[in-house]
This record gives sequence, C-alpha cells and structure tokens, in this order.
Amino acid sequence: MKLNLKHSKHAVGQNAYHLVWKTKYALDLFKSVYYRKVCEGALRQVAMNYGYKIYEMQVMPEHVHLFVECPKMISVSKTLQLFKGISSRMLRRRFSFLREHKHLWSPGKFYRSVGNVSWDVIQNYIAHSQGSWSLPDNKLPTYYRQRRLTAFT
Repeated sequence: MKLNLKHSKHAVGQNAYHLVWKTKYALDLFKSVYYRKVCEGALRQVAMNYGYKIYEMQVMPEHVHLFVECPKMISVSKTLQLFKGISSRMLRRRFSFLREHKHLWSPGKFYRSVGNVSWDVIQNYIAHSQGSWSLPDNKLPTYYRQRRLTAFT
C-alpha cells in the first residue's frame, strides 16, 4: 500500500500513526465477534466524523491496533482522545453492563509515526546529504560577518 503525501498551500507531509490501546484491567471484551464488530463500527464512525483515514484496524480481545492518517492540524494526543473517548461512550450506550465499570479503556497508549521511509534512512539523509552550512569568514557577505566589539575585548 502506498501512502501519498498531502499537499496544502504552505506544507507537504503525512500525518500517519500506528496506535495501540488496551481495555481497562485487560478485560477481554472483544473476544466476542459481535462486540468486536460494534467496536470497529464505532471507530469507523469517529474516523468518518473527524476526517481520519483508516488504513488498517484490528480489534483484538483486549486491545486495539489502528493504522490511521490524521488530518494535518490534529495532534496524536487529540487523535487518541477522540478514538478512545467517543468509542467508549458509544459502546457504553450500546451495552448497559459496561456502565458498571468506571472506564472502558486503560489510560495507557502506544503511538508511532509511520511513513514511507525508515528511521535509519532519515538519519542518513540528514547526516550525509545536506552539505555543510559553514563558510569561511572571508566568503561571507559583510552584513553576516560578526563585528568585534572593542568595549568588551
């Protein structure tokens, strides 16, 4: 699957993340296919309402994996807040036995930005392909040269 860069007036980029979160107390609620499908529907509803694009989703018995592209101005913390909060509210409305628990999701989370290149490719690019910014003083234009202050020497 190829992920395309998004272009706007003054920016080019991609805001895609792998997100993982667990149920509170490792409750294996989603081992039932029915509950799993309702959770998937809730997550898809959040994505549709807020402009997210879900590339991959896996609802496991006690945790959720989500590979999602976020709108450009929404942070990863806001993304997790929306997915966890709204899905919890939707599931608790649908299943009354979940209202007995104070929380559906654990406060913990995992996130990692995802792109078309790996970490070592970016590190190598920054380290070796940008050239040097240092110029000898005699090559700098006069307005960039630092003047010596005689009062402090």
